[in-house]
Amino acid sequence: MASEDMASEAEQADVDGGASAPDEAADLTNKSVIKATILLSELGRHRQGITVTELAQAVGMTRPTAFRLLLSLEQTGFVDRVDNRYRLGWEMSRLGRLADPYAGAVARIQPILDDYAGKLKETVSFAMVRGELAYDVIAEASASRYLNVSFYVGETYPLHASATGKLMLSELSDEAVSAALPRKLASYTSHTITNREALLKDLRRIREQGYSIMDNELEEGLFVAAYPVREVDGTLMGIVSVNGPVQRLKSEQLPGTIDQLRKAAEEITKALS
Repeated sequence: MASEDMASEAEQADVDGGASAPDEAADLTNKSVIKATILLSELGRHRQGITVTELAQAVGMTRPTAFRLLLSLEQTGFVDRVDNRYRLGWEMSRLGRLADPYAGAVARIQPILDDYAGKLKETVSFAMVRGELAYDVIAEASASRYLNVSFYVGETYPLHASATGKLMLSELSDEAVSAALPRKLASYTSHTITNREALLKDLRRIREQGYSIMDNELEEGLFVAAYPVREVDGTLMGIVSVNGPVQRLKSEQLPGTIDQLRKAAEEITKALS
């Protein structure tokens, strides 16, 4: 027993010592586990399934390695295989229902929002995309004691009358937008775009410039600028926005504000990737 205890203590000392050395800490990670999570992330983009060859090519992995990992994931329920096409399995769905969908993401991006709210002296928010036309505002930060409008976490806003919504719509084709929205759109202020053709014109402008604005369209006196947060492959994963009074945000400083949003979006992408 004494020898076993000494061996255990020695093993623990090796682990502790490795954890304290930056150049050795990376060796504690399991590369196969990391590769498996990469496969799972890519499978999440293919609801109808994908072959092992296609999956290996998509993630830059050899086919034998991808097949070996998929076989293990299939045996544990994390992956399903139907007609040699792989997709996320029942165990992923079960764990997804148990997990807080945004807690980890908020912990990573909140410091970034706090930083840029301080730089811009306004409220900065982040919305996580969860579908072509659906999103959740999951985090925000404010550094302005003069702010007289609210942008609450958990709230959603009309797609055609919000900077976040218009940015999401701009990701779709004109045909898809026309199919999703009626010709006559709801009015919230005298500045709301209520004609679908006029909205399509605005969406084309957003695609060209790479960001969106909401100028008095949802609430009188409220101005919002929004910038896309994309995954490494370009897929829209979220939207970062700055919210404040028109007289402060709609000024000669707007180009600089947009540039700050761009930098914030880049940092969020790194934090979530």
